[in-house]
Amino acid sequence: MSPEKYNRSIELLCPTCGTSSFSQSTGNPEAAEEMICASCGLEISRENLIKANRENIDEHVKEIGREVTGDIKRELAKAFRGSKFIKFK
Repeated sequence: MSPEKYNRSIELLCPTCGTSSFSQSTGNPEAAEEMICASCGLEISRENLIKANRENIDEHVKEIGREVTGDIKRELAKAFRGSKFIKFK
């Protein structure tokens, strides 16, 4: 079971227009966390952008959890194949 199999890249979407193209505001080093939507021009902090996409992120985490659980069950079933005393449902 390879951990690289479960790496994901999740696109964060603008809460206003739904695009995924952002640029970081430049000039002020303190404002490096400010993102600007390329489509509608919304300025939003990286933290608030992640909060706005929380539902999407949570769904990806659940999907990865289901994949890991299934893979572990298959690996354990292979490891204990032929055993009279251990059964998997």
